[in-house]
Amino acid sequence: MIPQSASRISRTSDRLSGVNPAQFAVAISVVLFFAMVACLELGYRIGGYASKQIESAHEGTATIQAAVFALLGLLLAFTFSNGISHLDQRRQLIIQESNAIGTAYLRLDLLPANQQPEMRHLFRQYLDSRLGMYEKLPDLTAADAELDDATRIQQEIWSRAVAAGRDDPTQNVARLLLPALNDMIDVTTSRTIALHTHVPPLIFGLSISVAVLSGLLAGYDMAKRRRRSWFHGVLYAVVIAITIFTVIDLGTIPASA
Repeated sequence: MIPQSASRISRTSDRLSGVNPAQFAVAISVVLFFAMVACLELGYRIGGYASKQIESAHEGTATIQAAVFALLGLLLAFTFSNGISHLDQRRQLIIQESNAIGTAYLRLDLLPANQQPEMRHLFRQYLDSRLGMYEKLPDLTAADAELDDATRIQQEIWSRAVAAGRDDPTQNVARLLLPALNDMIDVTTSRTIALHTHVPPLIFGLSISVAVLSGLLAGYDMAKRRRRSWFHGVLYAVVIAITIFTVIDLGTIPASA
């Protein structure tokens, strides 16, 4: 058990990110959309110019286009699967923490009767603080303040339990209550790590780069037509931008995480 580790991890992650996850997802998606529309237009002009200069400019490009689009599909599938996996992990951790708090609360009956009311009061404060942390997301600064408060209450609960265990001739507090408290505290670190675990930046950056490149190739291939099809081009850019937004949203901090 490391009581302050969750708070330390949260502060470190906040310094590294420094941006609201929801705003980040929207900003990236909007920028990607316009970048893809620009690349579609650029590709169309390059393809049109190449067609005028070289009659066979579009011959032999199908293989390259197929490879790039296949890579894009693979990357999007990987990142989407990664986001779903993280979401499921966070849900499982919610269940684990709920069970851990419930078990520890029930085992407070092992304490002397005169110590139980104060410990139960601390538990209620602790639960309020934990719930308050997630209610304040995605405001990371406010959530971090609640996490610090929960960490302080954790230490108080642990200290009181250890002191009670020294005076317990049956050793039931040490054998049953302390392990339950340890599990309750440990799961907070697991949840904090899960909240700040995202798709690796290298994979995410590669997905964005390949998406933009696919727009360029799609525009180049569209130059075979006499007139560009804005409907198909914009639709393609919208679909890719929405997919990237969904991937980011799955991997970032939801308000109910």
